[in-house]
Amino acid sequence: MLEAVKQFGKLVRMITTGDPVERTRRLYQFMSPSFEFVERTTTYCNFGYWNDGCTSLDEAAEVMATKLADAAGIQSGDTVLDLGFGYGDQDFSWLRERRPKKIHGLNITPHQIEHARRRATEEGVADQLDFQQGSATDIPFPDNTFDRVVALESAFHFYPRSDFFKEAFRVLRPGGVLAVADVLPLHDDVVRKELKSRALSWILLSYDEANWYTADTYTKQLGEVGFEQARVDSIRDRVWEQYRRFMVNRLASPSYKAKVSPTSYKGMVRNWSDQDLLKKELAGIDYVMAVAHKPAE
Repeated sequence: MLEAVKQFGKLVRMITTGDPVERTRRLYQFMSPSFEFVERTTTYCNFGYWNDGCTSLDEAAEVMATKLADAAGIQSGDTVLDLGFGYGDQDFSWLRERRPKKIHGLNITPHQIEHARRRATEEGVADQLDFQQGSATDIPFPDNTFDRVVALESAFHFYPRSDFFKEAFRVLRPGGVLAVADVLPLHDDVVRKELKSRALSWILLSYDEANWYTADTYTKQLGEVGFEQARVDSIRDRVWEQYRRFMVNRLASPSYKAKVSPTSYKGMVRNWSDQDLLKKELAGIDYVMAVAHKPAE
């Protein structure tokens, strides 16, 4: 257990920096596929949308990606911008299922970009899936370029999120749609710095205080940028409790334990040990699907 504590301390030291962009990059560079994706068939990095009877994070994560595409209205012929695309699983799925003209992805984590590019080349779709390093708050594309802009569980890292909204509005064509799956405090009195559960330590370490506000403020900021028909709908009832149960069951699985290093396993068990505290704190965390439209000319 002492080794697990040392590993957590190492993570804190590695990602602690005043620069929120560098902090996020360090966090995801530190995360190891050697335990993140054990006994999984995808490299999705979202908490999942859990339909009744779903027991697989891969399935739930795919459903979340589908929900986001539905919210954005991605369809044949669209030009799409995916911000903070992780390993790009959703982009391959959307290309296969919805046939957009092209999807451009921006990300700040080098190994994720390399993974997505390599897969696009291997699958022969590099001309339709363009993965680049870049920031969601300084998008390197001209005005009025995209039909849809999406962010799948990444916008809480964008510093500040309000600049992301401005940039998304700028690069969308008139009539274009922004869709975001995001994590927020459920109420104004949920204090980020007072969260104690180690399973939520990512909120303390990589979620900037400037982005910690409720759905009401979120909707207001979208309107201030110029978006119309802004909606921020909670889907938390299909996310947190189901994901929590999945993680508890995974850590109890002998096959999972056998496939990860003892140090990683001990660290994860420690992070997920206080379930009463975790459930209490998750009761104050929202998960939303936000959609907004750029006015048509």
